[in-house]
Amino acid sequence: MSPFLHYFRAQWAPSVPRELMAGAVATFALIPEVIAFSFVAGVDPSVGLFASFVISIVIAFVGGRPAMVSAAAGSVALVAAPLVQAHGVQYLFAAGLLAGAMQMLFGWLRLGVLLRFVSGSVRTGFVNALAILIFAAQLPHLLGANSATWAMLALGLVVIYGLPRISTAIPSPLICILVLTGVAHALDLPLKTVADLGLLPDTLPSWALPDVPMSWQTLQLIALPALAIAMVGLLESLMTASVVDEQTDTPSAKNRECSGLGLANVAASCFGGIAGCGMIGQSVSNVRYGGRGRLSTLFAGAFLLGLMVLLKPWVAQVPVVALVAIMVMVSASTLDWGSARALLKHPKLSSLVMLATVVVTIATHNLAAGVAVGVLLSGVFFMFKVSTLLQVQRSGDAELVYAVRGQVFFASADLLVDAFDVREIEGRPVRIDMAQAHLWDITAVQALAKVCARLRKHGSAVQVTGLNAQSQALAARLDLRLDGA
Repeated sequence: MSPFLHYFRAQWAPSVPRELMAGAVATFALIPEVIAFSFVAGVDPSVGLFASFVISIVIAFVGGRPAMVSAAAGSVALVAAPLVQAHGVQYLFAAGLLAGAMQMLFGWLRLGVLLRFVSGSVRTGFVNALAILIFAAQLPHLLGANSATWAMLALGLVVIYGLPRISTAIPSPLICILVLTGVAHALDLPLKTVADLGLLPDTLPSWALPDVPMSWQTLQLIALPALAIAMVGLLESLMTASVVDEQTDTPSAKNRECSGLGLANVAASCFGGIAGCGMIGQSVSNVRYGGRGRLSTLFAGAFLLGLMVLLKPWVAQVPVVALVAIMVMVSASTLDWGSARALLKHPKLSSLVMLATVVVTIATHNLAAGVAVGVLLSGVFFMFKVSTLLQVQRSGDAELVYAVRGQVFFASADLLVDAFDVREIEGRPVRIDMAQAHLWDITAVQALAKVCARLRKHGSAVQVTGLNAQSQALAARLDLRLDGA
């Protein structure tokens, strides 16, 4: 096999039919959410749909995670809504341009490694919260609905979950859409259709720079919203990439995904679309039905544009309940059902982090806020655990030896200082053995220096031994001399 064919099969299309069908499923899963998110942001549905088309096409070529679907997203819409309400949609496009530039810089600086600071508990909470939000987003279509809607929802779920028991040649969500549309049309059922969700585009997107003044005042208006859009988009995209990594057992280039998302958002803003990011529900749906390469992502965007422009009269007749059935399936497959049982087995602090991530995300409808709280709690709990592992053991009589074991940093420095009671030492010589310890920061070095100074003040000769090279170098940079180090 030639290198080109090997690259094509590995990166683009391990199986062309499955890629195309999985991309089509992802497209239908995109439609209701993108339209709903457009309303959240206060813009026409065409703004979200155009953005989703452009982002999917661009990210398929320049992104770092094959089979991941990126489009206009709810988390970005929540951040963008105040800017649209205060200054209009053109300022949203300008903020999207600036956010894209920030994301490209983030990727070029290779900062995607920061995802390593997101613990497994936070990732589980992120996935569970997203599954709940996906399901909650379908409730407005169901609460107060007529009996025909509920009956068609039941039929749709039977098709989605029952058909794979017979054949998996065609993804069951596509069959669900065809069956429910046919039944609704044949029986003339009173169901809400896609056309009822909002004005669909009937032309191709056109390229244009945002119509805003190129001034310092404009930059001041869009700087903070752009930073929020950039950070939320990066966080959700990197988390989505990690979920797809786990589902496909393949790695992805996180830094390339950051810069690729930035380029996609720049392009979307120039074509009159809102900025976006990775869509975990649609990505899970894509992978679930066979998407493994970039072709599925590319086709999801191209098919979306075709549906919205070329096949608009037919798409407009699709019952919304068919799309709701697909999203219910996506919600159920996204949720980590085993995490409920794990709450009783995992350490209490880890379970608390997971629950806090879920609760904050659902309360704020902001995935970034939930993850930020989870990461903060994980860091605090981790530092607490590490600090409690510091041990100082005393031995000897004529000369006292204090053996320090563990990590000395700002959270454990006070424990080191408190381990030396000058009233018990009574001026005897002291040797502080640091062979099994490490000084990590300024606070740690200052704590050790404080111990030495306090002991000498009360008449003790102090010797510090066993400091490793890194700890000695840190002390030297701070001009703190530790005798015997």
